[in-house]
Amino acid sequence: MSFVAPPLPKAGNPSAAPVRLSHLDWLESEAIHILREVAGQCAQPALLFSGGKDSIVLLHLATKAFRPARFPFPLLHVDTGHNFPEVIEFRDRRAAELGERLIVRTIDDSIARGRIVLRSADESRNKHQSVTLLDAIAEFGFDACIGGARRDEEKARAKERVFSFRDGWGQWDPKNQRPELWNLYNARVAPGEHMRVFPISNWTETDVWQYIARERLEVPSLYFAHPRQVVRRNGALVPVTPLTPPKEGETVETVSVRFRTVGDISCTCPVESTAANYDEIVAETMDATLTERGATRMDDKTSEASMEQRKREGYF
Repeated sequence: MSFVAPPLPKAGNPSAAPVRLSHLDWLESEAIHILREVAGQCAQPALLFSGGKDSIVLLHLATKAFRPARFPFPLLHVDTGHNFPEVIEFRDRRAAELGERLIVRTIDDSIARGRIVLRSADESRNKHQSVTLLDAIAEFGFDACIGGARRDEEKARAKERVFSFRDGWGQWDPKNQRPELWNLYNARVAPGEHMRVFPISNWTETDVWQYIARERLEVPSLYFAHPRQVVRRNGALVPVTPLTPPKEGETVETVSVRFRTVGDISCTCPVESTAANYDEIVAETMDATLTERGATRMDDKTSEASMEQRKREGYF
């Protein structure tokens, strides 16, 4: 898909052909503009980097926006303690390669301090990330957190502004957001308030994979098809791990799978797949009938309103 940009005046060549930009060029340009708006308007921003595909794209866009200078913000990750080891290794290595500051705050520390109380040892920690994130925002005085959420992920995500206001309690109220007419962004906040900023709001999962393929970005191996032991549970393939063991009566199978999203092990499921390279993933994604969260996140299946409620409480 291509768009034709208005002809740019060129000295000595008034008949120059118009510049042709692909839809990825337009999305990239918009995201870079948003990142620079954050740097220009916010005093203490941070970029949320987990090592997942969307944050990998954000990181790459930041290099295009600000290199060869250092990023005007640190990288921040809220680690549930139940993340896939391959993703954590990738996160640490990529931050080191760029020479950027990586701040990690863990749910384990929040539990130790009594800030989070689990109902059971095997409870998913995914929803509890809000507490650790809001504590990190208060600790460092961040006035903006840049995230990789996309509007096609889930219904509540589609209600977001690009610059999404959070009140002094870190809460999101979809009825109390600022207009963004003509793509003009207002990042002014009072002490204690902050913004969540989503530069790839207008991207889809397909766009992300097409961009990763075009830019030849490295991603964790979990995104590519590989054999893995799973059990079939409630219509999903649940990976067999120490955190997610098979239940009585379940049959363990070895299936060719890949992960569309790489969140907390306790709630993230793979999909059956043979896609072993970028082009195959793009083709598979274009044919998908379920969103990545709808297809792979066990904790999002209980209620359509679950994500919106979490976001109101401070979730990403």
